[in-house]
Amino acid sequence: MGPRTDSGDRRRREADRQRALAAVDILDSPPEQAYDDIVLLARIVCGAPAALIGFIDRERQWCKAAIGLPPADVPREDSPCELVARAADAVHVVRDLRTATPPAPCPVDEGGAPLRFLAGAPLRTPEGFVLGALCVLDHRPRGLTATQRAGLAVLERQVLQLLELRRVDREQRELLQQRAQAAQRLEHERAELQRRHDDLQREATHDPLTGLLNRAALGKLRANPRAMQRLGAGAYTLALVDIDHFKQVNDRHGHLLGDRALRAVAQVVAGGIREGDVAVRYGGEEFLLVLPDTPLAGAFEVAERIRGAAMELALPFALTVSIGLASGDPAADEPEQVFERADQALYRAKAGGRNRVVADEREWRG
Repeated sequence: MGPRTDSGDRRRREADRQRALAAVDILDSPPEQAYDDIVLLARIVCGAPAALIGFIDRERQWCKAAIGLPPADVPREDSPCELVARAADAVHVVRDLRTATPPAPCPVDEGGAPLRFLAGAPLRTPEGFVLGALCVLDHRPRGLTATQRAGLAVLERQVLQLLELRRVDREQRELLQQRAQAAQRLEHERAELQRRHDDLQREATHDPLTGLLNRAALGKLRANPRAMQRLGAGAYTLALVDIDHFKQVNDRHGHLLGDRALRAVAQVVAGGIREGDVAVRYGGEEFLLVLPDTPLAGAFEVAERIRGAAMELALPFALTVSIGLASGDPAADEPEQVFERADQALYRAKAGGRNRVVADEREWRG
């Protein structure tokens, strides 16, 4: 059980280390002058021909900055950074990689010459995870003076400061992204709530079959001061449109075709009125039109246009409508009185043979 537990602990710690490495967002990032400057200073301070800042990925050593060394990645197990990471020293020094215990592979410089000396400061997080190392290398076996050790440790702290800035920057970017996503979600939810509200409002005020306003919407219009003010701006006309012999349509052709006929007539009505006019499905096959600021003669033209279009509908049967008109004077008439006169005109249109427009007799004669 002991070896398995140790192996499991190592795997968990390596996973935690990889998460800490990912948090600084450094791997495969482009060159940056700040890291190049630190490598150059390490080379000068330690009097070494080669220096690097490297990070230990899962299977490789990746260099953020290097001088005197080829830029290619190195397998992790053979890398200088891995050797430094395994040691517990603040600055780990190997005088000669060839005679070290155990011996370690020698990196090569840009010209292919072996580098035998290695000194490195591990890049250790406050949690104790070694992400990589700041290393200097030389062709000859040697050591570091106390001043060089101190200088390398100072530069290693500068690298850690840069990494901390990267970590904070990444956290801030992620936080901003999360806030932006949260704002998008809230906006989407707000829009969805608004859409549902609009749908409910439409369901409450519109006839589901024809899409026209329903009688409840007409009641809301009457209770709306602005709507009534517009209606009271001048003479208006009410028109009642009724589909002729609609019961026979349902009886002979069925309710599916009857519904199709209702929708078709509703489209004709909606297409025949003008902007500002109001069309309501008032009853089963009856439609009410409110034509503000419209005298009887103008309303008659609208009604005739609707009647003619209804006759041309592409249905499996002939279909006509009858229309009754009545005008109202806001100063003298109540809307109920005008509606009653329009209803009487519709009755006369039906009695007179249907498929016609009939206006209130008093007004038409006048």
